Amino acid sequence: MEVRFLGCGDAFGSGGRFNTCFMVTAADTRFLIDCGASSMIAINRFGVDPNRIDFILLTHLHGDHFGGLPFFLLHADHIGKRDKPLLVAGPRTTGERLTAAMESLFPGSSTKKRRFELRIEEYELEKEWRSGTVSVIPYRVNHQSGDGPSCALRVSCDGRTVTYSGDGAWSEGLLKAAKGVDLFIAEAYYFDKTVGGHMDLRTLVANLEEIGAKRLVLTHMSDDMLGRLDGLAFETAEDGKTIAL
Repeated sequence: MEVRFLGCGDAFGSGGRFNTCFMVTAADTRFLIDCGASSMIAINRFGVDPNRIDFILLTHLHGDHFGGLPFFLLHADHIGKRDKPLLVAGPRTTGERLTAAMESLFPGSSTKKRRFELRIEEYELEKEWRSGTVSVIPYRVNHQSGDGPSCALRVSCDGRTVTYSGDGAWSEGLLKAAKGVDLFIAEAYYFDKTVGGHMDLRTLVANLEEIGAKRLVLTHMSDDMLGRLDGLAFETAEDGKTIAL
């Protein structure tokens, strides 16, 4: 399994980083975890063929995590000439929120006949969702994002397990999602400032022993964190960075 950070930034583009979009390449499939608003720019910047993406997993329905989907879908139809199905899986209300986003940005785009089949599926919390050899278990995290829950995703394939925290303050759901995984990609929005709905590094560090992940990579960092990178003793994400597991 290989994880590539196409985008690892926050909602505000801190440090000039793209919004969240991770590409996972497994033995028999390739998929995205989140598709933030700038994802098509990142996909083109890093030379990724979007037609090779089989499905897209969403942690929650904020623009910096799913706002790139309308652009991805329009590109697939008009530029990529995609002819194979695309599956999008996310938390409850994903279907209606995607439709609303498409109609807001490109009126008529949600009902236009496509060249390819688009399937939308919605997770059940703490229930396994599967696509072929890929297993996903979503856990509720402490972050408000509308009618649907925000999730941490525990993703398993090729004999490895990766958890992405999504956005969220500390919660038991996050602990369940990340317990003992091979790779924990964790939000660290602030260094030691506690704010509602987001993780600070001090709180994360206090819980690392209980989590017991084999490898930790920090992501979704604000300027507060980015200004401290030189002194950090932790691995951090960068746009374009690749991790092989």
